[in-house]
Amino acid sequence: MIVNFSIQNFGSIKDKQTLSFEADASKHLEDTYVVHTAGKRLLKLALIYGANASGKTTILKALDFLGELVLNPKNKKIEELEFEPFLFNSETYKQPSELSIEFIQQETRYLYEITFTKKGINKEVLYKFSPRKTLLFKRETNLERQLTNISFQKEFSISKNAKETLQNNTLSNNTVFGGFLKTNIDIEELRHAINWFIYCFRPIIYTKTQLEGFVTREIERGYLKKEDIVKILKKADFHISDIILEKEEKSIPSELINLLKNELEDERFEVKKSIISTKIIFEHSVNNNLYALPFQLESEGTKRFYGFAGILALLIKTPTIFPIDELESSLHPDLYTHFLLSFLQNTQHSQLIATTHNRELLGDKENFRNDVIWFTDKDEDCATELYSLADFDTSAIKNFLNAYKIGKFSGVPRLFDTFIDLEQ
Repeated sequence: MIVNFSIQNFGSIKDKQTLSFEADASKHLEDTYVVHTAGKRLLKLALIYGANASGKTTILKALDFLGELVLNPKNKKIEELEFEPFLFNSETYKQPSELSIEFIQQETRYLYEITFTKKGINKEVLYKFSPRKTLLFKRETNLERQLTNISFQKEFSISKNAKETLQNNTLSNNTVFGGFLKTNIDIEELRHAINWFIYCFRPIIYTKTQLEGFVTREIERGYLKKEDIVKILKKADFHISDIILEKEEKSIPSELINLLKNELEDERFEVKKSIISTKIIFEHSVNNNLYALPFQLESEGTKRFYGFAGILALLIKTPTIFPIDELESSLHPDLYTHFLLSFLQNTQHSQLIATTHNRELLGDKENFRNDVIWFTDKDEDCATELYSLADFDTSAIKNFLNAYKIGKFSGVPRLFDTFIDLEQ
């Protein structure tokens, strides 16, 4: 689980901003929201509100970028890292960016910090709390010469040969974790920490992310049970009684085949004339009768929730972290709340980080805690500021939704009058 995540000089974020999952002192909905692990009380959920272009998605992108740095290292040291620092300043684009994440992997707490530019990784450190904060490794890079130096703590069980091999494979634009993934050695501490990124970390789900393909593949691979997805869909009032997956062969147009042959220009490659795809059919139970409806004829909300049903099943079955952009997209507000409450009531060590414009939740004190609500706003430099509802004294506020609407917590668009005078 994530304890906290900090970002500096990345996208719309200039100064250090921290998203924390540490629960405040409130015992409200403790059993539903709070997980006790490694001496911490951690929240399962973070919902980020804010005006358009205020930096909500930037937080998710920074988290996603960190996962890419760790799990998908560059193959050549001349390749630049694909991100933008804060650009509304004459100095920040020259300065390194920083990310740090404190996380818990199987009751062990780690702190990972990394500093980087487009050219590569400047510095990188990994700490372990056992229970005192102990440095496991420190990495520094000479970016001009593109050379990496890694130093390990004395107690770290690693041979001189293994260290040299790892150092040689950790290119200047790779993390130590990335170098480890490319190296035929086993270092227990590194393996334990990186497994959190491998097995818990998931990429961003955007509004246009085609989740149905992902969920269907997971069912076909046996990682998800079709019966579990149907059970979740039934509870969401879709009248879906079964999911039918049919294999179908589709022919590839001859024009496309010829184009591929010309592009490949290699007789060793054979272009197949057809492909095998999976057709999704939902069986609906209506007045004791069953009707089969192809997936493409379903509503956008049904399609979206089929994907979310798969996400929910994964979150319930195994510790997983999903960042979701605009969670409410294509979902009725009641279904949106149903999804969140189903997640909270049925998961153990999973977390959701979601951006949202669904303000109705702010009026539902009975089901939501203050410390899971976050806001993004922009300061005078147009830089993103991130803060929690728990930072405010809300003791005298009866209705958070009305308070948010009138700008009590900021994080709303600063709109001008609606009169527009255009030349004819």
